[in-house]
Amino acid sequence: MATPVLPFGSARLPRLCFLSYRQIREFAMPVVAEYAGRAEIEVVDGTFGRALALAQDRLERGSVDAFVSAGSNASILRAGLQAPVATIQLGGFDLLQALIQARRIAGRVGVVMYGQTIPELEAVKDLLNIEISQHAYQTPDDARQRFETLRRAGFEVIVGSSLVVELAEQAGLTGLLAYSLASIRKGFDDALELARVARLEAGRYEQLHSVLHNLQEAVVAVDRQDRIIAVNPPMQQLLGGPGVRLAGQALDTLEPALSLRATLQSGLQERAVAQRFAQRDWVAHRTPIREHGEIVGAALTLYDAGAIQAADTSLRMLQRRQQHAARHGFGSLVGSSAALQRAIASARRFARTDLGVLITGESGVGKELFAQGIHNDSRRAGRPFVAVNCASFPESLLESELFGYEEGAFTGSRRGGKRGLFEAAHTGTLFLDEIGDMPLPLQTRLLRVLQEREVMRLGATAPVPIDVRVIAATHQPLAELIAQQRFRQDLYYRINTLRLAIAPLRERREDIAALAAPLVARCLARQGAHIDAEQALAPLLPRLVAYDWPGNVRELENIAERIAVFLMQYDRPDQVDHAALAHDCPELFAGTAGRIAPDGSPLPQAERIRQALRDAGGQRAGAARRLGVSRSTLWRWLRELGWDTEAQDPPAP
Repeated sequence: MATPVLPFGSARLPRLCFLSYRQIREFAMPVVAEYAGRAEIEVVDGTFGRALALAQDRLERGSVDAFVSAGSNASILRAGLQAPVATIQLGGFDLLQALIQARRIAGRVGVVMYGQTIPELEAVKDLLNIEISQHAYQTPDDARQRFETLRRAGFEVIVGSSLVVELAEQAGLTGLLAYSLASIRKGFDDALELARVARLEAGRYEQLHSVLHNLQEAVVAVDRQDRIIAVNPPMQQLLGGPGVRLAGQALDTLEPALSLRATLQSGLQERAVAQRFAQRDWVAHRTPIREHGEIVGAALTLYDAGAIQAADTSLRMLQRRQQHAARHGFGSLVGSSAALQRAIASARRFARTDLGVLITGESGVGKELFAQGIHNDSRRAGRPFVAVNCASFPESLLESELFGYEEGAFTGSRRGGKRGLFEAAHTGTLFLDEIGDMPLPLQTRLLRVLQEREVMRLGATAPVPIDVRVIAATHQPLAELIAQQRFRQDLYYRINTLRLAIAPLRERREDIAALAAPLVARCLARQGAHIDAEQALAPLLPRLVAYDWPGNVRELENIAERIAVFLMQYDRPDQVDHAALAHDCPELFAGTAGRIAPDGSPLPQAERIRQALRDAGGQRAGAARRLGVSRSTLWRWLRELGWDTEAQDPPAP
């Protein structure tokens, strides 16, 4: 039912639509009458299911500046409309008045409100000497269930929203509306202010026709009858060429595909609509032109779709070059060990797919190098490669970095908002390093993004579709974190489609020399030193190979820098006092006595294992600690050597 309080003839008064249930509409009519001289008010009865459709109909007809509503209807309108919605708020004093009125009728009162319960009522019921049972609902079915619970419990007076009052009346009980006329007046005041601001925003388009010739895009403006009143040179060329008189011609007759009659009738703006015209693809914007709130014409702007795509590609490529580029390929992975070559072979296979990859391995083994190699060997090569360390951000900052935010989403947010790393990685790869350290709430959001392939910015109302391959990495035992409920099992299965395990450096010692020499040489070159790095480093190789490298390649890079700085003081390799390096690199000298043979070469693996077992009294756990490996690795080595994994004493050499 619709009750127009004033006709929609005047353009001077704000146009409000009061959309509500019958009960609150009847209660609010005195306030509607008070505001009749300040606004054109249409009163519409709209239930939970029909409210959004009724509101959208009025927006399409251009008959409203702002809506006024309460409770569930207000929530639906705010979520579903791009239009001002003023909410009639329930105040504590409103509810107190309703409870005082209810106490005069019965000593037991049920309260059913939309949204959530009110903890303060527990104190009020003692003050009023009244029994109160309160409930909250989210949907009409919820409301009916809560109401039935109270009815079966013998409550004869129900305080609540319009929907609840209607249910009470239908059941023959007493229903009291939990709103006051003061709250309704406040809602209408808010709506008037929202309407005023909306009209100011609409006024931006009133000067469009005076600036057409300063635009590079093709633009045409028409009057109320769709007759051309202004056109700029690019549009002149499209519609008829130089010298052809276009002013006064009906646009829908001249070019029906470009007609603005629908915009004139609806008063709605259309943005970024694909348009095929003159054998070219365009992006069309249709905008109504208003003066003092009345539609006096409309404007059409055509943007060259090809130019937009080229600009988008250029911007993405520029951003990739500046921020999000994968610099390394599989050629950057140095080493000949079987463990490394197996990992590279697997990574090359994975690169030929678009599936997610989980890279596991200790810190410093080069997980990001493998991720970059997979990206650069895939069809996404040349597209953005965005890396983020999930352990390096606090939870609130990591959320905004990953998902982005809209302007005003939180205090201090950037003007205009900011796109997140998922959007920055669009068409490319997002590398989530140390995913095992991601907070649980963000794991839930990440799982939804991976499932839906769309991301919702903080403060946004609509998701953004994305095309991103996700490669995750961790040094954490995710299975143990799942058992401890610190990592979501469903997220684990989502990211663990393809698994790539990177062996630590101590399990591929034959790669150490190939890694160390170039690292030392590059550092010496940066410092301007001319000593031969490979010759100067040769006497140290047994110690480098014997060391267990708990920090893996990252630690090797660090020590290579120290060695290079030490070697800078010498001109020739035969001058180097390698023993003096113990001061700068004590770790290479402190724990290798049992790992280097008398001639300075590293002990073979079998001898190292045999000696560690002897030193540990045959205990496998102690031997593993001395070797700097896990017990499972030690058992694998024993099986590879053909030794008895249960024997207390190692076999004789």
